[in-house]
Amino acid sequence: MPTEKLTFAGHAGHMLAARLDMPNGPHLATALFAHCFTCSKDITAARRIAARLSSMGIAVLRFDFTGLGHSEGEFENTSFSSNVDDLIGACAALDARDMSPTLLIGHSLGGAAVLKAAPMMSGVKAVVTIGAPFDPAHVTHHFADAVPQIMADGATEVSLGGRPFRIGKDFVEDVSQANLKSAIAHLGAALLVLHGPRDETVGINNAADIFLAAKHPKSFVTLDDADHLITRPADAEYTADVIAAWSKRYLKLDQPQEHATVPEGVMRVQEADADGFLQDVQSGPHHALADEPVKFGGTNKGFTPYGFVSAGLGACTSMTIRMYARRKGWPLTGVSVDITHAKEHAADAADPGAKVDHFDRTIRLEGDLSDTQRAKLLEIADKCPVHRTLERSSTVTTHFA
Repeated sequence: MPTEKLTFAGHAGHMLAARLDMPNGPHLATALFAHCFTCSKDITAARRIAARLSSMGIAVLRFDFTGLGHSEGEFENTSFSSNVDDLIGACAALDARDMSPTLLIGHSLGGAAVLKAAPMMSGVKAVVTIGAPFDPAHVTHHFADAVPQIMADGATEVSLGGRPFRIGKDFVEDVSQANLKSAIAHLGAALLVLHGPRDETVGINNAADIFLAAKHPKSFVTLDDADHLITRPADAEYTADVIAAWSKRYLKLDQPQEHATVPEGVMRVQEADADGFLQDVQSGPHHALADEPVKFGGTNKGFTPYGFVSAGLGACTSMTIRMYARRKGWPLTGVSVDITHAKEHAADAADPGAKVDHFDRTIRLEGDLSDTQRAKLLEIADKCPVHRTLERSSTVTTHFA
């Protein structure tokens, strides 16, 4: 996905670092992502969700809150309210580009922030929370032992996730007074609550409270045994897929008309799991997964590479048959094509050990067709463009980007 680095002014005028992930194809909608407490825009869940949504034509802006990641400012001087104001600033930055967000996604405390900010943003159609607390003050449980010292000294350094952060008195006071119930009740957008029942950081009861406070349309999907930060690639992928499928119902993602002379776009394949073989396959707004079976070291979550080749042959065959029958006005009511692929020894090859690719194609035709019509359609199947490509030799030119 094309990614642009940019900055915009946060609540106190500090420049906040952001990434705008754009679709390879047409831009159909925009999402705004808020990361979890003390995290950054580049955590696994954020990157995975951005990649999945951009494959659908949804641009995603993810940014570092003030004092975190690559953004300016001191974390000590921030609060829950300032996070909400940073989100408003991010929305304004998108508005200035004529890319007003219609989808808000918030992870953990970022989820609480988007619930608070959503009613203040016009045009938001859908809101997603991931492991979000119903009470923002829940975050103080991470440093409960230090709260008395924070209140006494004005600020104290605490360890969160193995990293030192200075927490200020203003943060503790502000987050303790935050109340989301009214904001959730007046969200004015569809809500999707994603939460893991085994989340040890923010308990599942928070998801129940958020869901009950919201008005319809609202949905809840369990993340099963996913951890709070959605660190496992499979969990991040599942979360992204659920958001992508759910958001289609509430966002206007109509495909724009393309000019007849515009060639087909680039087919981009990007590694999704470095520990296995899972690949993201993207072409404009379309998305699929490629993988290998478990017995070959994969996770079996998508077509194999040869499966995609077989699918291309089967799809092209069915389309070619339908196009011919439609032009002739024949009573063809249905087409299905089964493809199997194997490596077989080449009988006439100069090298006795040589093998060739063999595709076996079984075609089923439905409808009141005559024997002559069926025979002609079988003949037409061999004129499928992909069939012809596979039967001819091809060349592949490779170069570095």
